Amino acid sequence: MMTVKQVSSLTGISVRTLQFYDEIGLFRPTEVTAAGYRLYDDAALETLQQILFFKELDFTLKEIKAIMENPQFDKTAAFKKQRELILIKRDRLNALLKLLDKLAKGERCMEFKDFDMNDYFRALNEFKMTHADEITERLGSMEAFDKMISGLKGNEEETADMAVKEYGSLENFTNAMKKNFLEYLSHGPSVSQPEVPGLIEKTEELTKKLTADLGRDTASPEVQKAVRELISFTDDCNGTMDMGENHWSFMAELYLTSPAFIETTDKKYGIGASEFIGRAIQAYLEKANL
Repeated sequence: MMTVKQVSSLTGISVRTLQFYDEIGLFRPTEVTAAGYRLYDDAALETLQQILFFKELDFTLKEIKAIMENPQFDKTAAFKKQRELILIKRDRLNALLKLLDKLAKGERCMEFKDFDMNDYFRALNEFKMTHADEITERLGSMEAFDKMISGLKGNEEETADMAVKEYGSLENFTNAMKKNFLEYLSHGPSVSQPEVPGLIEKTEELTKKLTADLGRDTASPEVQKAVRELISFTDDCNGTMDMGENHWSFMAELYLTSPAFIETTDKKYGIGASEFIGRAIQAYLEKANL
């Protein structure tokens, strides 16, 4: 058994911090003597080691406590996952070191992707560690969640660009995604699978109504009524999901500038339909912001 001072000397954590961990119920001594001395055995030190790994990964004390108090908490599995997250952190730090080396040599490097998505991917991995059971229940396996994260990382610059345009900032995007994931795990998708065909059909019906005459003024009352119906229906389908305060502005931009969006929309609703929809949405938003 080790005293609190010995543990402090071994780990570099101050005695006061160890006492604070005890006070909040995060890390308790194995035994407290009649004289009031805190004593720690090897099992307690293993717990402290786990806490330090979580702290290294920027988990808050509240989050660490919740994870470790979970009845499903598995130390061995946690160590494996912590190793995986630390490798991700190492790779990102290595990328930053390479960037600093280039800058130190006087090279002009306007690269920001190594900063941009750091908090977002950390939040995803934190979410994965704290909601493993729910993720498996909803998605079928943790591999499905990993595949999603890999896909986002493969399009990191595009994801960051979309996040800023739709949500105003990466911080807003990260918070919204955490909220949306929790919503999804708690209540499932906002629409059930059997409802999907009907919703697609309704969306197409409203879009056809909007694009029935591409020669109309996109700011006309008739067109704006059709836009309002389409936006209202889509928002209802999204339920309580946070799509970002600039979602429809971003959608308008896609209709106006995205080659893939333009090609698909024009093919389905007529040449010029994509630009028409984009302009109509912009007119709607301008009027709504007056």
